[in-house]
Amino acid sequence: MRNHLDVIANNMANLNTSGFKSQNLHFTEYLMPIAEGSAFEPADQTISYVDMFTTRTDFTPGSIKTTGNDFDLALNSDGFFVVQMPDGTEAYTRSGTFHLDDTGQLVTAGGEPVMTEGGPITFSVEDGGVQITEDGTIATELGIRGKIRVVDFEDVRELEKIGDTLFKGEDAEPVLAPRMVQGAFENSNVYGVTEVTRLVEVTRAYNATSKVVKDLDELRQQAISTLGRFQA
Repeated sequence: MRNHLDVIANNMANLNTSGFKSQNLHFTEYLMPIAEGSAFEPADQTISYVDMFTTRTDFTPGSIKTTGNDFDLALNSDGFFVVQMPDGTEAYTRSGTFHLDDTGQLVTAGGEPVMTEGGPITFSVEDGGVQITEDGTIATELGIRGKIRVVDFEDVRELEKIGDTLFKGEDAEPVLAPRMVQGAFENSNVYGVTEVTRLVEVTRAYNATSKVVKDLDELRQQAISTLGRFQA
């Protein structure tokens, strides 16, 4: 239950984080072989246990919020923006709260360069206003400057979460017809009411379990005390 509470707390902490994808706790089941469970009645009953807990990411899109910032981008389609990590590898995100750093390079809120089809992109004063079309084409007063890379995966459930909004994955495929919205970003897909409801349910289950453990401990103490009197 501690793991479950940690997952819910992290979801709630990122309620307003752009592009954040909520997580849920799941468990895998271990079935005891019938031979090992033969001491139980009925003998042919399979015994089921929780083997381990895992977290799964919900990639359902969040709502789109208009900001008016020319460098904020939202994907109104499947896919992920591509960013460059400090070690030179690529990571993927739905968070489009981009801005220009001190050198004029387009970066994420965390400072990772945003990748175009030609790599990272840097703007200068001569570029003037920046227009980004639905398919990611970047145009300034100097002409076409590049195109924002958008990729997708055959099974997004296999992506590895490496940060609040960043993921690692293999075999990324380009999205041929992305639908990008300039001057907006994708909200978190966490719903506060849902998380509060889950929190109440887990808290009640935790309290109930704690009461059972306490009652069993009291019964054990009573049994030890009673047996001690008989032996005396």
